[in-house]
Amino acid sequence: MNMEARVGVVVEGGQRALNSAHGAVVDAGARKFLQQQQQQQHEHSSKQGLNPQIGTVQQLLAGGIAGAFSKTCTAPLARLTILFQVQGMQSDVSALSKASIWREASRIINEEGFKAFWKGNLVTIAHRLPYTAVNFYAYERYKSFLQSTLCLENQRGKAGADLGVHFVGGGLAGMTAASATYPLDLVRTRLAAQRNTIYYRGIWHAFHTIRREEGFFGLYKGLGATLLGVGPSIAISFSVYESLRSYWQLQRPDDSTIMVSLACGSLSGIASSTATFPIDLVRRRMQLEGAAGRARVYKTGLAGTFRHIIHSEGLRGLYRGILPEYYKVVPGVGIVFMTYETLKMLLSSIPTGY
Repeated sequence: MNMEARVGVVVEGGQRALNSAHGAVVDAGARKFLQQQQQQQHEHSSKQGLNPQIGTVQQLLAGGIAGAFSKTCTAPLARLTILFQVQGMQSDVSALSKASIWREASRIINEEGFKAFWKGNLVTIAHRLPYTAVNFYAYERYKSFLQSTLCLENQRGKAGADLGVHFVGGGLAGMTAASATYPLDLVRTRLAAQRNTIYYRGIWHAFHTIRREEGFFGLYKGLGATLLGVGPSIAISFSVYESLRSYWQLQRPDDSTIMVSLACGSLSGIASSTATFPIDLVRRRMQLEGAAGRARVYKTGLAGTFRHIIHSEGLRGLYRGILPEYYKVVPGVGIVFMTYETLKMLLSSIPTGY
């Protein structure tokens, strides 16, 4: 398994609904390791008879399809997460104390039908490929800009310089990709949060309705919270993964590299989700502000929304829906890994020329 696949698995495992910026640090890290070890890997692959590296377009295609397939498989858990996150916006306080994953899943099946677990998943798939493409392109542009601006061309290969460029470039690329594709994420939340009453009849109807009733900037509600979570997401995911991997390889150097990557990727995803989940919850609620013609609940911005939730629901309210978020991390990592590797094998036979 090459470094591109391993690093890609780590980021996919930690990605959240919009995947805030994890995709940025993963794609950036993947390209970094790939560039540093390309010659060694090529020689090793030739000796072992392994498949060669795939081109950039194939990487985008494989990563996009793997991510979309993983999200489709874990969509029921993702929808449960969103439904729990926005429960605090309801006036029925008694419903909050009785909430459980099994009870909510049963309600969906009985009231909406089994297919309702995948509400909004089509938007997620539509979001995946452009997000990945923008992320890759933006990262390359930011990396070149940072290297030229900071005069790092002659310091390539140095760990400190490389780490700084990848970290900052990955963060900026994540913010750029999130901003460019944000309306798709907002529409996904609106569709997934609908229960028995259907106000938005589909993707295009949702876009048209939101723009008509809330204006163009209605499609960007909650963007500030998303961008605020980019830095912490990257820092936690990257540092936890690298620390765990280094410790594991030091203690058990003979363990399978694949297993180490899967385990560390899952744990880094859980750590990042735990630390940044309150920001994600606030983002979801801000995305639903004024939805379907309802009155606004939070009228004091990002900080005021945090205070309102803590005052009305307590600190636990900031982690409403964290359990289904945890449950989807490990299968999400495994599905992305298997899908990516399968696609890489199929695409490696296609001439790249990129």
